Amino acid sequence: KQRYQRRVRGLNKMVINHLSKLFVTNDAATIIKELEVQHPAAKMIVLASQQQEAECGDGTNFVMILAGALLEKAQDLLQDGLSPSEVIKGYEMAGEKCLEILETLCCHTVKDVRNREAVIPVIKTSVASKQDGYEDFLSDIIADACLSIMPTRRTFNVDNVRSCKILGSGVLSTTSLQGMVFRRNVESDITAMRDAKIAVFSCPFDIGTTETKGTVLINNADELKNFSMDEEKLIENQVKALADAGITCVVSGGKVGDMMMHFANKFNIMVVRLMSKWDLRRLCKSISATALPNLTVPSTEETGFCSIVQLEEVGDTTVVVFRQEREETAMSTIIIRGSTDNIMDDIERAVDDGVNSVKILTR
Repeated sequence: KQRYQRRVRGLNKMVINHLSKLFVTNDAATIIKELEVQHPAAKMIVLASQQQEAECGDGTNFVMILAGALLEKAQDLLQDGLSPSEVIKGYEMAGEKCLEILETLCCHTVKDVRNREAVIPVIKTSVASKQDGYEDFLSDIIADACLSIMPTRRTFNVDNVRSCKILGSGVLSTTSLQGMVFRRNVESDITAMRDAKIAVFSCPFDIGTTETKGTVLINNADELKNFSMDEEKLIENQVKALADAGITCVVSGGKVGDMMMHFANKFNIMVVRLMSKWDLRRLCKSISATALPNLTVPSTEETGFCSIVQLEEVGDTTVVVFRQEREETAMSTIIIRGSTDNIMDDIERAVDDGVNSVKILTR
């Protein structure tokens, strides 16, 4: 039944997996990923299409149709009396001939992968099979996102083009930007910072606790008061040291203490909390920072830089945007909009195929 997928206007399929999760898509890779195939021959075709997905990011449907047609013709040959070894030898000869013919079937050549007008038709071909009608709009968005992070010395990495799905509006409200977008709120009172120097900590932004239990003997009220003041002074000195080093934004991978937040607001330091260690690593890559395991003042090499860090509202969703205003950046983000989660999932798959097309061009 995958054969019907090869048309541009392929019908969407409704797939419910073993966890009762619903998928509405015409993407062959997603459909076969959720199927529980038992037949050995069919399983081989599934593995072949999965390898195609891993290698090129697209073309899974073509692999299944071609493999299915080859098996169908092989069955006719076997019924006519040919041995399996003869059929295999014939297919191998045909494969070599196909590779020769393919060299003469070039219809479009991209000489410069940084040329936007040359790259867009390649992306459009891939996107049109998933999102017919939106291919022109999405191709422009994907081209902008990919070319802004196109490296000069290293290979193009698909993981550097991130996607952020925000429910609401329509597909035509999808945008791209240089930098990162996180669906979170800021912890501090400061919600925007320009030309931010950023310190990234993988630990909580709070005062440390000892690994072993300790007992503090307090005899009178003055000692209790002094004990609290010493703790406050220690926290203030830590935050002040960051402010003196020019740090205007702190990104923490753990919880943010109330006392730390008080002094961060006092010294006009913006505080953002990211719970995912993967998001923390990608942000470090985007702003050229190093995640520190302890609350220490970062050196110049460990400090990140971002043109604009601010809190924005996209629809009714609050997001923190780390935007870079320079020609070449390490990461770019495509903000996908849509009226339902299924539409956004399908757009995300089309974007992924488009980005993979750019990756193949850069090889």
